[in-house]
Amino acid sequence: MHPRLKAFYRVRSDRRSIEARALALAVEQSVEMPVAAIDDPFVRAEIIGQVEGITEKESGEFEVCIALACETVADDAGQLINMLFGNSSLQEDVVLDDVELPPALITCFGGPRHGLDALRERASARRRALTCAVLKPQGLSPAKLSDLARRFASAGIDYIKDDHGLADQPYSPFQARVEAVVNALQKISGAATCSYAPSLSGDLDAMRKQIEVARAAGINTVLVAPMIMGWSNFSCLVRENARIAFIAHPSMGGIARIAPALLIGKLFRLLGADAVVFPNHGGRFGYSPDTCHALARAALTRSDGLRPCLPVPAGGMSTARVREMLEFYGADVMLLIGGALLEARAQLERATAAFVAEVHGYAYD
Repeated sequence: MHPRLKAFYRVRSDRRSIEARALALAVEQSVEMPVAAIDDPFVRAEIIGQVEGITEKESGEFEVCIALACETVADDAGQLINMLFGNSSLQEDVVLDDVELPPALITCFGGPRHGLDALRERASARRRALTCAVLKPQGLSPAKLSDLARRFASAGIDYIKDDHGLADQPYSPFQARVEAVVNALQKISGAATCSYAPSLSGDLDAMRKQIEVARAAGINTVLVAPMIMGWSNFSCLVRENARIAFIAHPSMGGIARIAPALLIGKLFRLLGADAVVFPNHGGRFGYSPDTCHALARAALTRSDGLRPCLPVPAGGMSTARVREMLEFYGADVMLLIGGALLEARAQLERATAAFVAEVHGYAYD
C-alpha cells in the first residue's frame, strides 16, 4: 500500500455506534458511495479510506483516525482540504482536529519560503519579538493611509500591513495606495527596516497584477486571506513568487469544525504562509489560551522539516498587554496592534513609540 495521509476527527457518538460511524466517515471522505458497488481492485485496495484508530476522549466523544490515499490529493491545495473535510464538514457531529502528512506531500507544498528567520532579518531583529501596525479604517484615501504609515514608521514599527478589508476600492485603489505608502516610507530616515504588506484581493489574475505592482514598488511582503482567495490560488501565488513573503489573515478561518491550530497554524503554514495572524485570547474573539498556545506551537515547529512560520496574535490588543503576551508566547512572535494605537489620534506617534519601547525593552531570555 502506498503512503497515506492520516486525518484525525473528533466525532460525537455513543459506543455502540462509533465503529459504524467511523467506517461511514472513511467512505464519505474517500469514495463517497457504497463500497459494495466498487469492484475495481485498485480502488478497493488503495483509494477507499481506512479506519486506523478509534479512541474515546470523553463520554460521547471519540477521536477517529482515517488513512486517506495521497493520490487523491495530487499536488492541489484545494483538493487537500476537500479530501480532509469536504463532505464531512456538512455533518454537525464531526470536527477535523489534526492531520499527519507523509514526507512526499510536505515536500510537495513546501511550507514557508521565508518564515520566522527571514522576517526577523528584514526587521534587523534577531532576538526580540516583532511589532506590527495596521492601516485602517476602510474609506480613507491613499494620502491619508500613507500618512498613517509615515507616523507608524517614524515611531519605529517593524511591519505595517493593510487592514484585510482594504482591497481595490474606488476610494483607495491598490496601485495608488501602494505607491503612496512606499513614497511616504522612503522619506523617513531610519525606516529602511520597516516593511509594508499591502492586501491582495480579487481573482487570481487580479492578484498576480497586484503582486507585480508591489514588486515594482520594492515591496517584498503581502497580506492574503487564504480562506477568501481559495487554497489553490494561495498555493499558486506562493509557488510563483519565491521572493515574496506572505502574511496569512484568518478571515473566514472561523470554520468552527476545523481546529484553529490545524487550520491556521499547520495548514496555512504548509501552503506557504510565512506569518499567520490569529485572534489572541482575551481580545475581541473567543480563542482560549490553550488554543492560542497550540496554534503558535504548530506555526513554529521545525519537526516536519519546513521553515517555522511567525505567529501574529491580534484582535483587540493593547500596549498594556505587551508584557503578558511576551511572557505567554516568548520572543518568536509578532505583536499586532491596530485600533488601540489609532485611538491615540493626534498622539499616534507617541502611542506607537510606547508600544515599540515596551517590546524592545522586554527582558528576553
